[in-house]
Amino acid sequence: MVKRQFEKRNIPEAGEGKRGEKGYLGYLLRQAAATHRARAETALAPLGVTLPQFLSLTMIGAYPGLSNADLARLALLTPQTVNVIVANLEKSDAIERNPHPVHGRIRQLSLTPKGRDMLSRARANMHAIDREIAADLTPEEEQVIRRWLASLALASGD
Repeated sequence: MVKRQFEKRNIPEAGEGKRGEKGYLGYLLRQAAATHRARAETALAPLGVTLPQFLSLTMIGAYPGLSNADLARLALLTPQTVNVIVANLEKSDAIERNPHPVHGRIRQLSLTPKGRDMLSRARANMHAIDREIAADLTPEEEQVIRRWLASLALASGD
C-alpha cells in the first residue's frame, strides 16, 4: 500500500480572500448565514428548541391564526418540514391548532402558555446573539444593514 502525501492547500480563513471583502456578496451572505445558524443552534440547544422550531414559534406568536401553509412561507421552510415541526410542537403542548371559523378544513395555529414560555426563553438567547452581531455597529449602521437586508427580500418577491 502506497501512502500518498497530500500537500497542504492554501485555503483562506473566513474573512480572507474570496471569503472576505473581495468575495461575492451572495457568498458572503451565505457564509454569514451559516455562521449565524451554527451560533443559533448552539444557543437554542440547551432549551431543547431547534432553529426551525424557534422561527415557527416566532411567526405563530407574531401572527396568531396562521395556517401551516402560511407558516411555511413566513418561516422560509418547506410545507413538509412545517408539518413535522407543527406536529412536534403540538405534541409538546407548545401550540394548538383550531379550525378556521369560515374555512373549516384550515387549521389555525396559536401558542399555548407553554409555547409562549418556550418562545420567551429562546428569544432571550437569540437576542444575546443579535447583540453580539451588532456590538461593533452604531445604531445608524445597524439600521442601514437591516434596511438593506429587508430590501433584498423585497426584491425576491417574497
